[in-house]
Amino acid sequence: MIFEDIVCSSMLQTVSEWLWWEHLWLPGNVSWSDLEDREGYVYAKASQLYAALPAALCMLLVRYLFERYLAIPLADSWGIRDKIRFTVESNPLLEKYFCSQARNPSQANIRSLCKKTSWPERRVQVWFRRRRNQERPGIRKRFCEASWRSVFYCSVFVYGILALYDKPWSYNLKEVWAGFPNQSLLPSQYWYYILETGFYLSLLISLPFDVKRKDFKEQMIHHSATLTLLSFSWISNYIRIGTLVMAIHDCSDILLEGAKVFNYAKRHQTANAMFVVFTAVFMVTRLIIFPFWLIHCTWVYPLEEFAPFFGYYFFNVMLLVLQMLHIYWALLILQMVYKFIFSKLEGDDRSDEEEDDSDSPKERNHKVNHKNGVGLRGRANGH
Repeated sequence: MIFEDIVCSSMLQTVSEWLWWEHLWLPGNVSWSDLEDREGYVYAKASQLYAALPAALCMLLVRYLFERYLAIPLADSWGIRDKIRFTVESNPLLEKYFCSQARNPSQANIRSLCKKTSWPERRVQVWFRRRRNQERPGIRKRFCEASWRSVFYCSVFVYGILALYDKPWSYNLKEVWAGFPNQSLLPSQYWYYILETGFYLSLLISLPFDVKRKDFKEQMIHHSATLTLLSFSWISNYIRIGTLVMAIHDCSDILLEGAKVFNYAKRHQTANAMFVVFTAVFMVTRLIIFPFWLIHCTWVYPLEEFAPFFGYYFFNVMLLVLQMLHIYWALLILQMVYKFIFSKLEGDDRSDEEEDDSDSPKERNHKVNHKNGVGLRGRANGH
């Protein structure tokens, strides 16, 4: 037993030493001792990231209070109501099939189920439509979720602008690396990071319970990549570029979530206008500023200060992962812009459309392609 404890302790120590190996995180001529606090300089510490977990839990509590005491009363005042759904008949065989095999069975499987249940085909089809509708969140839930995100993004973006407007690296990107890594941590940077890290961690925690969308996997990748970038940039003192990346992402998300809020409230003219502005801002910030300014800043300028190291490549690869997601979402947005101009579109193109009992497969496809209003695509964010 003692021998096993010694071996286990030795393995943990080896893993810890490898994990915190200076050459992974820092340039070759820099050590952890160079990032210890001294007179006039305060540096970010890995242990401070633990504050993100209580921050995330606080975010979830604030979100609950916001939705209950602000978003729901606002939905009531705007007359936002969930569609009345029919009760699903009790049928253990169909329920088992729905949960374990398929939510939307093929025509051949429906015929097979008809034989097993002795129900007519129409009755089985209606059962599955009503059962699928039970799994879909109501419009009030979507409204509350979009309201919370729009308020957070707006608040944190304003905070980011106040924290960055007087900083020289906001206007001259070469200043991002001036004196690196001997760049003292500012209180505004600390709180900016804790707010953003706590928020994205709360999104990751609540993602399984939030409105399910077609890009669920992409959202998981986005939130995970964002948290990885935030953590790595904090530990490696890439904080200046980190704050710029956060500000660039937040500005378009305000418009997106705000457009959703007005769309759910059936203020379609306002939602349409916000969607158009969102599209323009997204394309400029995510497809121009982010890759050609910020990624260029992290790829080119650091080499003027130090030789490339593992962290340099890792950070830039993670930025490229985010850029790939930006391109994917930009394509979805352009598809919806096309529908918005040449046909009509309503709701979030990533969300499931609620079905009526009268919907045949052909009618459902028609509804998906020809909805009224505005199509709204969400982040991570995204992000």
